[in-house]
Amino acid sequence: MDDNFFEKGLEKRRATLGKEYVDKNLAAADDFTRPFQEAMTAWCWGFGWGDEVIDEKTRSMMNLSMIGALGKMHEWEIHCRGAINNGVSKEEIRAIIHVVGIYCGVPQSLECFRVARKVLEEKDML
Repeated sequence: MDDNFFEKGLEKRRATLGKEYVDKNLAAADDFTRPFQEAMTAWCWGFGWGDEVIDEKTRSMMNLSMIGALGKMHEWEIHCRGAINNGVSKEEIRAIIHVVGIYCGVPQSLECFRVARKVLEEKDML
């Protein structure tokens, strides 16, 4: 396994979610949560996002679809911001939410729209 997954993951994670957000999370990690933070940075961001097969914008769109389907709205909000950082437009976010609604139901799409509106307003995109 690539020993550089953590460093590569840290770079990808900061680029998508923002350096301030990532560094704050890592700094807040303690002996209980640090191993998980480090493992997820290496596994999710280093291994999962570390190759160049799929571009960051597409990965962000996939994440919004999957996390929206799972109904993990706190994570969806974080990744909605990251998706915008990776070039996903308001119109593309809306289309992703439409797909979530079709395959996961109207209540879940309404949750996605609620959170997307919050993020888009923060970013002055509405």
